[in-house]
Amino acid sequence: MVKFYTFIDVYFRLCYNKINMLLNVKSHIPIPNELKKVNDLFKKNGFKAYLVGGAVRDMILGKESHDWDLATDATPQQVMGIFHKVIPTGIAHGTVTIHIFGLELETTTFRTDVGYTDGRHPDKVEYASTIEEDLSRRDFTMNAIAADLSTGQLIDPFKGIQDIHKRIIRTVGNPLERFDEDGLRPVRAVRFAGQLGFDIEENTMTALSDLTVRKKTASISMERFRDEFCKMLSTPLPSKSLRILEQTGLLDIFIPEFKVCRNCIQSDKRGFHDFDVADHLLYACDGAPQDNLIVRLAAFYHDIGKPEAKTVEKKDGYDIIHFHGHESISEKKARSSMTNLKFSNEQIARVAHLVKEHMFFYESSWTDAAVRRFIIRIGLENLKDLFDLRISDVYGMHNAPVVLGSPTLKNLDELNQRIKKITEEKAALSLKDLEVNGADLMNLGIPKGKYLGMILKELFETVTDSPTMNTKEKLTELAKNIYQQKYKVTG
Repeated sequence: MVKFYTFIDVYFRLCYNKINMLLNVKSHIPIPNELKKVNDLFKKNGFKAYLVGGAVRDMILGKESHDWDLATDATPQQVMGIFHKVIPTGIAHGTVTIHIFGLELETTTFRTDVGYTDGRHPDKVEYASTIEEDLSRRDFTMNAIAADLSTGQLIDPFKGIQDIHKRIIRTVGNPLERFDEDGLRPVRAVRFAGQLGFDIEENTMTALSDLTVRKKTASISMERFRDEFCKMLSTPLPSKSLRILEQTGLLDIFIPEFKVCRNCIQSDKRGFHDFDVADHLLYACDGAPQDNLIVRLAAFYHDIGKPEAKTVEKKDGYDIIHFHGHESISEKKARSSMTNLKFSNEQIARVAHLVKEHMFFYESSWTDAAVRRFIIRIGLENLKDLFDLRISDVYGMHNAPVVLGSPTLKNLDELNQRIKKITEEKAALSLKDLEVNGADLMNLGIPKGKYLGMILKELFETVTDSPTMNTKEKLTELAKNIYQQKYKVTG
């Protein structure tokens, strides 16, 4: 009985300590020595400086930060007078960047913003006298906290620390007013929800769907949305942010192609899918590698053409759902959407290629020639991404990881081993791998031009089917025969 009471006592003590820890609101954070030295220079010249922004939030969360933003009562001109190397990166808005001790410190004078006619930038900046005034212009309470550079003491006029501990995203003041100032703020709120794993506070969440807010957000540039979208895709579970984007109508503004995927049913008696196309795409993003933006983009777009391709077949009294050719439609939609979002040509090409090829179906019966053709079509440099896309596709079917020993992984592993064997054999996988080149063919009397290119292509196809043909002697003889029989014009 004594042991039982001892256990109860220990249990309640642990609970008490945990509650205390959760309720404990930090009042200070540690300030790195380099920043203390920077503060000494400000102080020596009669000015105050504070650490602000995401670094403070991250340190409260116990995360490391190396991106330091400062706020000061010194004007940009005064900052440039204190430090040797200062870049006027945004001097019109009171911002300069100090280069010192190997750091780049974006430093902004205390300010209040007046008017946001363009929905993104203040019409006028007025310098403020206190850090509290400066914090009042910021977007969310969790970002409206400052740390005194000399003591690390936190200044938190809007209870941001409390919201951080509650894991809540809340605007500073009225959300409609805050979002009306800057159309990017609603998108940032959604991105932070996924990035930090926070929930959006009720009034703030309601404001995201407001028509005036959506109109303001629609005024931001495609590039700005694209950058936030990519950050959402790079979070541990992109589906959280993407779902909020969809629910609030913000996704419709920038990626309208997605809307028809909602309620496009895929499930039938075969049990391939548990979700509609929209949820499948969101969960597929979760299943793609977090550090590979290209694959996550491909996961988002890979089935976006399914609603257009959908057909239903009646078989034995059941509906069997088909999406024949959806990969080609999805590729076109991906290209169109990514072009609209101003992605680079290289990113568009890589994602579109993966989307187009994601329906490959490998079987053990493939010949080595078939495997070589697969490698040539996909490109060695794209194979890992394509396999990762296949895994994310399967993940999205049931919102569950693909486990070791599963048919999917066994199939991919077998194909991968065959690819490895072929590459180790140094098989010809491109024209440059042929033992002859254009100059060799011209030395045979084959003129430069389209015939030469067509003959090289035929030689490559021959070697793909029969690797033993890839010798200079055999290809030279074959090239002469092809030219004589098919292309040489006799008098």
